[in-house]
Amino acid sequence: AVVVVVVVIIMGKKSKKGQSRGGNSQKKTGQKAGSGGNKKKSTAAAAAKAAKAAVAKNTPPPSPEKAPVVPEAVKEEAQNGAVAEPVPAVEPAEDSKPTADDSGLSEGVEASLVLFTESQQTLIKNLCSPPSNQAHLFDHWRKPSGVVSPSSEATNNVKRKFVAQLESMDASYPDGGLVGYISNAKTLLANSKSGVNPLEGWKPSVPTGQMFDKIDEEFEKVEKVGLNEVTSCGFVLVAGGLGERLGYGDIKIGLPTEMATETSYIQFYIETILAYQSKGDKKLPLCIMTSGDTNDRTVKLLKENNYFGMDEDQITIVQQGSGVPALEDNDAHIALDPHDRYKILSKPHGHGDIHALLYSKGVAKKWLGDGIKWMIFFQDTNGLAFHTLPLALGVSVKFDLAMNSIAVPRKAKQAIGGITRLENEKGEQRTINVEYNQLDPLLRSSGFPDGDVNDEKTGFSPFPGNINQLLFKLEPYSAALEKTKGIMPEFVNPKYKDAEKTVFKKPTRLECMMQDFPTVLEGEEAKKVGFTSIASDLCFSPVKNATKDGVALQKKGTHPGVAASGEADQYAAVRKIMQSIGCDITDAKPATYSGITIVPGPEIVLKPSFVSCPADYKVKFPNPSSIKISARSSLVINGSGVVIESLDLDGALVIDCEEGASGVISDLVVKNDGWKKVRDGSRDNEIIRMRGYHLDKVETKTITVTKDGIVDAKSVSPPNNEAVSSPKNEARDVDTTEESLTEPAPEEAEDKTQFCGGCTIL
Repeated sequence: AVVVVVVVIIMGKKSKKGQSRGGNSQKKTGQKAGSGGNKKKSTAAAAAKAAKAAVAKNTPPPSPEKAPVVPEAVKEEAQNGAVAEPVPAVEPAEDSKPTADDSGLSEGVEASLVLFTESQQTLIKNLCSPPSNQAHLFDHWRKPSGVVSPSSEATNNVKRKFVAQLESMDASYPDGGLVGYISNAKTLLANSKSGVNPLEGWKPSVPTGQMFDKIDEEFEKVEKVGLNEVTSCGFVLVAGGLGERLGYGDIKIGLPTEMATETSYIQFYIETILAYQSKGDKKLPLCIMTSGDTNDRTVKLLKENNYFGMDEDQITIVQQGSGVPALEDNDAHIALDPHDRYKILSKPHGHGDIHALLYSKGVAKKWLGDGIKWMIFFQDTNGLAFHTLPLALGVSVKFDLAMNSIAVPRKAKQAIGGITRLENEKGEQRTINVEYNQLDPLLRSSGFPDGDVNDEKTGFSPFPGNINQLLFKLEPYSAALEKTKGIMPEFVNPKYKDAEKTVFKKPTRLECMMQDFPTVLEGEEAKKVGFTSIASDLCFSPVKNATKDGVALQKKGTHPGVAASGEADQYAAVRKIMQSIGCDITDAKPATYSGITIVPGPEIVLKPSFVSCPADYKVKFPNPSSIKISARSSLVINGSGVVIESLDLDGALVIDCEEGASGVISDLVVKNDGWKKVRDGSRDNEIIRMRGYHLDKVETKTITVTKDGIVDAKSVSPPNNEAVSSPKNEARDVDTTEESLTEPAPEEAEDKTQFCGGCTIL
């Protein structure tokens, strides 16, 4: 049985003289359309009859997927009073399609060239002619009637918009524009179809680097070297994404890292950079890569919050292009949007574009001229990103590395890429990320009969796991950018419908990754690539998954990567560092929220102004054995001038030290009702919904250290600590019974530390 659906769009009728009446007879046309009538029925019947005849001749009707539709831009113009030229509901017969000359231009395109600039005309011609062969993009363009009317102008406008999109894509692709993109795609698609192995001829071996399994004497020794370099770092935040996948309607860097202070990721990152900056004598720059979806929101967030304490000139924003064209077949034919044939179907090109942007915007060269020696790349929602930066810097200095991948231990065959040194017969070397499904067969074919196996001493694979946190020595990095313009090698990963690899399941595209930078290094610099491996609970806990996806991952034994786990891991990392120096901290029992099991506390937030890396902890807690924190406790400390000598905490405590003030907390005992996580499936608050709980701050002890040494301590709901007198240079637990109108309320004191509130990558 064959079911034929025919859609007929009647947007004007030719008069006997062959002239369109649409422009002058809109009212009459509207009346006919509204009344239906026999003519409408007979037209539909005739079209149905023609379709049945096509079936009788074994000519299938047009596929619904390929049936053209009226472009959204035309609809919009029509709603504003302009009626576009008719867009046929079915493809015309072959002999009625616009014919093309040797240049690949159809009559419709040739006649439309006058609408475009000279450079746009050149682009159209280059795309239509060999070897690009993209004339199909313009197959539906009809030769203009020559009559100036609102409908013809509406059609011209959508054509201009379409070519403007092509022009934007052409300008944003660094390797030869769209013609270069198509050429590269044809090569990579041919290699994919024929099964070419990009690792053929390369032999793997264990790369240069150092693994740390705990914070010990060696850790501290290497970290100390790195602390001398941290004041010469520039920071690159790859933050191109929205939070839609997480169930969040805004940019991911605006998400709160945790609920104790509700500090956003971007605020936390900037506060950390400023903490490192305070150790030296120069401003440390930050570059943020945005996308078309996130750029305006990122700028708005920064401006509304006064750049979270940074000077505006410290921040550079570079915007990634609007994507690259999707490709529908092995001949690299560009795909049109299935819902609008006056629009190119585009897809992201990948975070490897950051290198080309840093080159084209002159960022790396400028930073080098400003005395910056290192450049660290980090992701948008990893709250543990900076705990190990000084350590990685120390490793880079120790091994004289041009590029250092901060990595995590991985089990053999674990589904995460491994940092691997490769060498070919010419003696060329590159240390890059090799995907896990490629690493084991590569090892087996290169003299490692057992493939990827765990080391007997460490229990882990000798090839550490890539987390896309990269540290570059700026001078060789900038030199490589000058040679390559930051263009990264690309790859293509089409999903085929058939065994012969001739048909795609869906359009594909070329991609590039920032961690492939070692492939463009040459000579001795190519050999100076290594890694720093540290346990993931100190350096990597991305928030990238929706809760329901995280539940499924956790059931499989994989880290869920959700908001609740990201927050819990931040608290846990701080506890681990404090415990490593001898603090007595009891972990809470695991709890489950919205299907995600975490260790909920104690919730400890040590702001970057207080401690910015493990080395700072011994300075701020000089008597760690005198620090005791119960499993149900919550602790927030902000400010560089405060030192905690002794503390017994069983409840909630917030210590805020004003800038320029100093004080010592000693013999402080706090016991109150504290803060409680309350299970909450709120549908209205997406921040709460993605976690499955809210934080009920039942009772809080607040201590504020002021510049003159006076300590104002309050306990909220109700006060229950005994008063203790306090010398000027030492802060002790004081219970103020009279409310001070010159001091901020506890909630205001907390807000003050946030400077007015609010891209993984695997």
